Amino acid sequence: MKLSFMRAFWRLFRGYWRSEEKTRAIGLLAVVIAMNFAMVYLLVQLNHWYNEFYNALQAYEYALFWPLIGKFSLIAFLYIGIAVYAIYLRQLLEIRWRTWMTGQYLTSWLKDQSHYRLQVTGSGGMDNPDQRIQEDIDLFVSLTLQLLLGLLKQITTIAAFAVVLWDLSGVLSVPFGGGTLEIPGYMLWFSLLYSIVGTALAHFVGRKLISLNYEQQRYEADFRFSMARMRENSESVAFYRGEEAENAGFLDRFGLVIKNFRELMRQTKFLNFYANSYMQLAIIAPLILAAPRYFAGEIALGGLMQTTSAFGRVQDGLSYFVEAYDTIAKLVSVIHRLYGFTEHLEDVRTLTPAVAQEESDILESNGAAADTSHALVMSDVAVNLPNGTPLLSSFSLVLPAGKRLLVTGPSGCGKSTLLRALAGLWPFGAGHLQRPSGSRVLFLPQRPYLPLGTLRRAIVYPLPEADAPNDAELRRVLELVDLPQLADRIGETDDWSRILSLGEQQRIAFARVLLVRPDWIFLDEATSALDETREARLYDLLRSELPNAGLVSVAHRSTLYARHDSELSLADATPVLRPIAATL
Repeated sequence: MKLSFMRAFWRLFRGYWRSEEKTRAIGLLAVVIAMNFAMVYLLVQLNHWYNEFYNALQAYEYALFWPLIGKFSLIAFLYIGIAVYAIYLRQLLEIRWRTWMTGQYLTSWLKDQSHYRLQVTGSGGMDNPDQRIQEDIDLFVSLTLQLLLGLLKQITTIAAFAVVLWDLSGVLSVPFGGGTLEIPGYMLWFSLLYSIVGTALAHFVGRKLISLNYEQQRYEADFRFSMARMRENSESVAFYRGEEAENAGFLDRFGLVIKNFRELMRQTKFLNFYANSYMQLAIIAPLILAAPRYFAGEIALGGLMQTTSAFGRVQDGLSYFVEAYDTIAKLVSVIHRLYGFTEHLEDVRTLTPAVAQEESDILESNGAAADTSHALVMSDVAVNLPNGTPLLSSFSLVLPAGKRLLVTGPSGCGKSTLLRALAGLWPFGAGHLQRPSGSRVLFLPQRPYLPLGTLRRAIVYPLPEADAPNDAELRRVLELVDLPQLADRIGETDDWSRILSLGEQQRIAFARVLLVRPDWIFLDEATSALDETREARLYDLLRSELPNAGLVSVAHRSTLYARHDSELSLADATPVLRPIAATL
């Protein structure tokens, strides 16, 4: 395997085993390993039993038959019990490891808005993070433990049975150059040579499976995501009568799944044909090799069966990579996906917000200190596109508490991007945003996010549902935003983003403002789905309920001029600030 792959594997592997759970994890792993050693020991005892049992049969010693059957039963019951609990404890370790890794990746994905920055930066190859967290972590943990424990067990098996096979093989005399070449332990050497050649051929036959498994996971995830996305936008698709176009898109993505899977089938067929031929030949090979000594009377029937069994165990151990090649190919593709996800997360975390966020009560300007304890201060704010193209040139302004700023301009001029930069989400640009110490800020996007769960959770988001105000307060707020019909459904659980219209969702967002009571409110066309009368009512509601809150609105409607104090026009690349009175 390539060094880069081993480095990626080690980086993914080591985290859990160095974590705060390492003591319990190592202890549980040690128990599983000890059980595997015990299983190998029982297999050695079973191998000796073959000698005793078949020799007894050959000698027609009926008196030994039932005691040997009893011995076999005892070994078999012990083996079964240990094997069952070895798998059970390994799965318990899998659960704990997966739980830890999932928590780490979820935290890393959500921390510092990394989930958003992955989309903004257009990280190439960073597809379907949900699949990587849900499926790839599960596969990484289960396949890693399966392969590593299997490898350890096979190494132990080889060590135990190699000694047995060496003793049973005797010496093979081969005529050579007019003399005789004696090969001690010849069956062990043959088994070693057979396995080395077999492993090399397995890699030659199955090496394409690694890339095919990687692509199969990606195509499957893309196909699944396309259907999930259509379901989330089913109303828009229905209005457009776009079912036929969606079906064509589904079939295109599914076609890639099938095309890749057919190639996967073809390569798997070649590998299976080879692997099965390899294993079947391994059954007859020890009989052929041991037959001369048996017919020469050097070993009895029990010795022949014991030799055959020992050869099979050694050969199985040495041929581990032949039988596990398909599993290894899946693990390699999973590691590439998870490691790529990790690298992309690290890359986006190095990005700093374009507009630095600060809490301060004093503004330093031209060497003079001004009291800004009740103002929002934007200094030298500039916004660029991801490719570095300037979108908005540098500007500064001071917005006192209780004042309202309307951001206007044609579509595509950068109004929403400016709000993203002020929120600390946009990493391309420069500037500073200072707000009073301890003040609270709330941003309302055009399409509110309503989490799954109860209506109560949707209303108070992003606060935990446990911190929600009492139901009486929630009902009062719903009535204020003209949603009295929802007052009796606060405890219901449903997909509220599907049930409620966009206008109702935007009113839910205003209810959040009234509950959170922020000091600064940023609205990104947050009333675009409402009629002008209701829009005016909600803006008046904010003024009456939160008279000291500063407000920054992005909007297109001219009716909103009357509800703001000043305008920041982005009609040109250079922003222009002017009082609303000069516009009306």
